[in-house]
Amino acid sequence: MSTTAAAYRGPVRADERALAPDLARGFMLLLIALANTPWYLWAAEKSGYGAHPVDGTALDRVVQFVLTVAVDGRIYPMFAFLFGYGMMRTFDRQVEAGADTRAAARLLRRRHLWLIVFGFVHAALLFMGDILGAYGVAGLVLGGLFLRRTERTIRVWAGVLGGVLVLLSALALVGAALAAMAPADAGAATAAGIPDVIRGSFANPSPVGAALNRISVWPVIVFGQGLALIVPAAILLGMAAARRRVLERPGGHVRLLAWTAVVGVAVGWGTAVPSALDHIGAVDIAAGPLGALEGARQLAGVFGGVGYVALFGLIGHLLSRRSRTGPLTYAVTAVGQRSMTCYLTQSVICAPVLAAWGLGLGGVLGSASMAAFAVGVWLVTVALAVALRRAGRRGPAEVLLRRLTYRRAAAAPVAVPAPEATR
Repeated sequence: MSTTAAAYRGPVRADERALAPDLARGFMLLLIALANTPWYLWAAEKSGYGAHPVDGTALDRVVQFVLTVAVDGRIYPMFAFLFGYGMMRTFDRQVEAGADTRAAARLLRRRHLWLIVFGFVHAALLFMGDILGAYGVAGLVLGGLFLRRTERTIRVWAGVLGGVLVLLSALALVGAALAAMAPADAGAATAAGIPDVIRGSFANPSPVGAALNRISVWPVIVFGQGLALIVPAAILLGMAAARRRVLERPGGHVRLLAWTAVVGVAVGWGTAVPSALDHIGAVDIAAGPLGALEGARQLAGVFGGVGYVALFGLIGHLLSRRSRTGPLTYAVTAVGQRSMTCYLTQSVICAPVLAAWGLGLGGVLGSASMAAFAVGVWLVTVALAVALRRAGRRGPAEVLLRRLTYRRAAAAPVAVPAPEATR
């Protein structure tokens, strides 16, 4: 029996924050807005593979192509990587400050439980595609399995899941090639379309009816997205990177970041180009090959998302060498430091303005005008974040979550058994 501190240290201070993660989160919020708002185009006819309308002007088609290649399915793995990175760094900071590993794990478990609550409220009131609940569930499972493990164990499992993703992506591409060589009527299939319950969460003119649609689909999204292969793989990769503090010390990992950025973005974009070309009508891919290509596009989202994080790690490294922070960096990192508040603010603005139960503007916009609206929403959150930063205040969502998570931060250290070695 030995005495170790079971009390928690407080949340990370402003002077402890690293530039790269905040920069990545801030820009990620712009991409999240661009990814989520097409779902509000509730009056448009859509394919079964995503939120984009099947028609539109030439400019709409350009926007649909860019979003399909660079945004769709690439941002939630990026979020998952940063989530895993932050989870591991929070745990390690607690242990480095003297907290017992069991106590540090309990702290993260409480945080993830509250994320699920936040996510349910977000879905019930505003947005069907909530991600907070999904990452809360993933954090509970992966945190329980890996937080107290060694770096080697985490890296091995991250490599295993990453390898499975590579294998499945390759098999999907092979399947697409084989399907393209099959007779035209062999295995013919069509996309099923967006389920009515999802469409109803945006198109239902009744606030109560739309809320019931959102609540009914939320558990499927939480467990389907949070525990499927893509999110756990991205979270584990983030946890492994956090043990090496790759984003906080990018200068020591420039080569790794550069290769990850180049390969990740190339794979993420390259696997999405065929689906994007088919969607805008530039090529005509049969249903069988297209379904396989869509599978490859979704699976490769991890590589694109991690590539984006690596790119911002490099940018953060270059910016950190400057003597002064420019206004753009100041503004984007302000958003990154208040990412939950800004994420929820997007829904607070979008849902009442765009959904059929609100002003219904989503019923008359096209892809290009909706993308412009998304950028405008992000700029509103930038202004909010900058105002809070200048006032020396955190985001209200962060304040509430931290208060609920760290409620025992002032507890006195207690005697607990020395933690057992983990493997």
